[in-house]
Amino acid sequence: MVKAGERSARSSVWLEGKARRGGRGGGQPSGLDRERITEVTVRLLDAEGLARFSMRRLAAELNVTAMSVYWYVDTKDDLLELALDAAFGELRLPDAGDGGQEWREQVRALATEYRHLLVRHPWLSPLAGRYLNIGPNSLAFSRVVQRVIRRTGLPTHRVTGAISAVVRFVYGYGTIEGHFLARVADAGVSPDDYFRQAMSAVSEAPETAAVIQESKEIIAARGGDTVAEMMDRDFTFALDLLVAGIEAMVARG
Repeated sequence: MVKAGERSARSSVWLEGKARRGGRGGGQPSGLDRERITEVTVRLLDAEGLARFSMRRLAAELNVTAMSVYWYVDTKDDLLELALDAAFGELRLPDAGDGGQEWREQVRALATEYRHLLVRHPWLSPLAGRYLNIGPNSLAFSRVVQRVIRRTGLPTHRVTGAISAVVRFVYGYGTIEGHFLARVADAGVSPDDYFRQAMSAVSEAPETAAVIQESKEIIAARGGDTVAEMMDRDFTFALDLLVAGIEAMVARG
């Protein structure tokens, strides 16, 4: 039995027929529709973050009462699910059946798109772990990823492992990068200034100086004049390692 306030394994705006509903019946507030409410929700989440988001705050942004918003969605969870899938709709997905593009290029393209989405919307990663991710845009992403990985030549029983390696790597990388940039924005400095200040602080602190000293050679060899360049180089090389690993497993048969 599901307790009040809890969500069962089947709880989803996409499973309960509510995602297709435009309102609860006649007399709904004029000037509103679910698409507009979802669009403003995404904008608020981008601007203020998940922790500060509330139905009351959304209603104020829409210049309506909170009850007007509830005419179109039953719960805050339903609305967040809609916003999550709307964000996935921004992904530019390759044609997984396109024989003219190698699977390696498609893996890199999908990984890069997903990384940018996570960085652009830092609130997305916690929601992706909270809900079932079965909205139409999320399913379209999952379907393309599956089709691309199947094109690698891996045996069927290895496909889910390869999907996990790529998608969860990007999820982790994009989440940490997005949180870093949010922290930088809160500090009111550039990413490069923040990085320099942080490295200076940890290099001088007795608790962390030894570890930083041991890492100097690695950090110097990393390359890149800016934080953005360092992050891009690390991401690209890590993704190359994953692609090479898939190739090696295919060769093993």
